[in-house]
Amino acid sequence: MRGASRTAQYVALFRALESVRPPEERLFEDPLARTCLDGRLGRVADLARVPGIGQLVPTLVDRRSPGTRLAVVVRTRFIDDALREALTAGLDQVVLLGAGFDGRAHRIAGIERVRVFEVDHPETQATKRERVRRRFGAEPPHVAYVPVDFDRQDLATELAAAGFRTDARTFFVLEGVISYLTAEAVDATFRTVAGSGRPGSQIAFTYLHRGVIDGSREIPGSGQAQDRVAAAGEPWRFGFDPAEVPGYLAARGLELIEDVSPAEAAPRYVRAEHRRAAAFYRLCRAGIVRK
Repeated sequence: MRGASRTAQYVALFRALESVRPPEERLFEDPLARTCLDGRLGRVADLARVPGIGQLVPTLVDRRSPGTRLAVVVRTRFIDDALREALTAGLDQVVLLGAGFDGRAHRIAGIERVRVFEVDHPETQATKRERVRRRFGAEPPHVAYVPVDFDRQDLATELAAAGFRTDARTFFVLEGVISYLTAEAVDATFRTVAGSGRPGSQIAFTYLHRGVIDGSREIPGSGQAQDRVAAAGEPWRFGFDPAEVPGYLAARGLELIEDVSPAEAAPRYVRAEHRRAAAFYRLCRAGIVRK
């Protein structure tokens, strides 16, 4: 990777567009998202703020990659809700794996009372830290930044060096990451999660249906999305068949709690358009059952 992840910037754009919707309609507000955008994507986000014409921007974005923006919006809220639930139940640590431009450390109420570990590729993370300082004036004291290349470094070793505790109640987030890793890196990541949090800790993660990667299944919008990430130099490499997820997790010390598509999760929210979210994405929660 050279420079910050381009796909992470697309996600930041989708979150920035959601953040300027009317308060009664938006699923979340991310104050960091716009700060993480440069060039054309930044101009698109600014255009969305213009009264009248700005309302057309999400529609135009959706034409280029149908369902993707809505899937990102729903998955963001899905994980936000799971994290808030864990914070309410009692939590010591949050680990954002492949954090990209995730703003949860700055926008989820109560998260400042726990230790947050942001794990990401060094180049993307360096950009993220600069943008955090630009937006908020300083890096928050409750956040530890852990630079990791998932394909080359040992996650457990790097977390331990940053002060991560394996005896603590932990909530892991692995959002929009699995599809860019090798099968070996995905396996190592889940095994590390299962061995790092105490039983009862959870992970929220997303994945892609394997069929859209190997070409065995055609799901509306998947072709356009796959072309866009490939053009960004970050092609999809890994996915699951939903039927295999429970067994895969169980073999690694995790128990599946929930596995839904964004469209299936849509009724929890208020906008009918959520049902148009891309069905090739999947949203999951799992609990750690053994060390």
